[in-house]
Amino acid sequence: QVQLVESGGGLVQPGGSLKLSCAASGNIFNINRMGWYRQAPGKQRELVAAMVSGGPTNYGDSVKGRFTISRDNTKSTWYLEMNSLNFEDTAVYFCYAFVKIYGRLEYFDYWGQGTQVTVSS
Repeated sequence: QVQLVESGGGLVQPGGSLKLSCAASGNIFNINRMGWYRQAPGKQRELVAAMVSGGPTNYGDSVKGRFTISRDNTKSTWYLEMNSLNFEDTAVYFCYAFVKIYGRLEYFDYWGQGTQVTVSS
């Protein structure tokens, strides 16, 4: 009913930049929260950045000051701009949304399929 599709991952050198996009589609009435998580090999999934619709943003401690989350309301799309990338940023990045769909009262969690970001020299 709701699909999240990430794009923009790839290989980048240390100190470089990438911008990820997440496009939401489907039977969406409202997106309350959206964001990005990542998971490196052997590690738990962790918050990268999140925002509440019309509200505050928050970032994981390791990315504060380097990553920025933003949203294009007209396209149900949000972005993660990543600067000053380092080796520790290598992970699969997942977009996330807390969505109310038409015909239901509740909100549900949805996840994208993930996009690989590799920082390597």
